[in-house]
Amino acid sequence: MAFTAKDVQALRQATGVGMLDAKRALEENGGDIGEATQWLRVHGLAGAAKRADREASQGAVAVVREGNVAAMVDLRCETDFVAKAAEFVSLADELASLVVTKGEHAGAERQEEIDHLRTTLKENISLGRTVRIEAADGEVLDTYLHQQAGRGVNGVIVLLRGGGQELAHDVALHIAFARPSYLRREDVPDAEVAAERATVEEISRNEGKPEAALPKIVEGRMNGWFKERCLLEQNFARDEKQTIAGMLSSAGAEVVRFAQIVIGS
Repeated sequence: MAFTAKDVQALRQATGVGMLDAKRALEENGGDIGEATQWLRVHGLAGAAKRADREASQGAVAVVREGNVAAMVDLRCETDFVAKAAEFVSLADELASLVVTKGEHAGAERQEEIDHLRTTLKENISLGRTVRIEAADGEVLDTYLHQQAGRGVNGVIVLLRGGGQELAHDVALHIAFARPSYLRREDVPDAEVAAERATVEEISRNEGKPEAALPKIVEGRMNGWFKERCLLEQNFARDEKQTIAGMLSSAGAEVVRFAQIVIGS
């Protein structure tokens, strides 16, 4: 009995196995989904359905740069044991290279390999964030990747307009250390700001601060909150006497965009 792509998808959804295993099971059982499901159970493959529900909080970050283009991908798994496996790290690197060449969604082309790895390594493995940044004329691109035990765990791409390669690298290193979430305070969602301001006001009142002094106290605490989250307001990690904004201004440069992926965050 012949089978279709819909049959493959239905078997994958029912059992949690990868595409290659689903196709093989259907081929071995004449396209019968019921028998294919039993075949997968007998061969110890259907357990992947349970793995899909487990948290993938480990993994590897891969960063690849080719000329004026850089890409970064997050390949996720459950344990650092699998994250350090040679085939896992190699696939992450291959995915990043593919994204550089073909675009931000090119990782989907390797879904079969991801599914196969999920089955062979017996963990919930998936492609997480994918970032691709291309520099135009007059822009400077730099990357940084911190590694532990042979796999990337903290990756950064930064794009500057103006300035030079050394400055871009300094900013990338700072981002890796300080882990800002936004470029400037205007980028922080209004709802997030409002929620924090309300919390800070309540904390200040509970501390018994004078009502008349509350606006100034709240503003000071909000400035500190923004400083933790916004790159341009942070003090430069290697020279805390100057902010990132001040350092960029003195070099006639500005950050166009940055991206960071940290395993486990």
